[in-house]
Amino acid sequence: MDELDIPDAEADQVVLLDGDDVVATSPLAVLEDEILLVNSDLYMTGAKGLGDVTLPDVFASLDETPFRVRGYPASGSEKLPLIMISRYIEQLAWEHGSGRLRSSFQRPSRLDDERGTRTVYETVGHTDVDVYGVPDWLPPASFPGVVHAGYEGEFRTSWFVVVHTADPTAETAALVAEHVGDNEWDALWTFDDDRIRAINRYIERTL
Repeated sequence: MDELDIPDAEADQVVLLDGDDVVATSPLAVLEDEILLVNSDLYMTGAKGLGDVTLPDVFASLDETPFRVRGYPASGSEKLPLIMISRYIEQLAWEHGSGRLRSSFQRPSRLDDERGTRTVYETVGHTDVDVYGVPDWLPPASFPGVVHAGYEGEFRTSWFVVVHTADPTAETAALVAEHVGDNEWDALWTFDDDRIRAINRYIERTL
């Protein structure tokens, strides 16, 4: 194979390829800071909160790519891409200051149990927030959103975070994942506005 044309090749780079074509590159140091040398506790405790998440180009460029991840104990870190993308989308909602954020937790009690997650949703309360999942927690009156609860189907199996705003200049994004096994997920994320609108409509009509 011919030598790849990698920008800034003097630095340690992680390269995303499509065949022999370079789709995206990210400095290894960025991936270490965001995913390789961290664990989910940083997000759950709030040590890595809104404003702290940088989405590496190699992950952003995996949009529209279906994949499967596993979590602990089958893997100690493979769910981190979903956690990172989720927090990045929540960060977009925070940056926009308007629009709608829809999130499925399976267990809404995570908003009570995980300090970092609770802080995020208290902070993005200036948006329209809708949370979905099995009803295992009664939100306090101060909770800045609406909890949609059910015991069956996608209330139990889905993990999604979707942000959309009427501002045509604002970035929108969606992560959609389905629980397919013991701590195992089929997932996809997208930045395509038409697809995000379709996901929003489906959630609104179905859940």
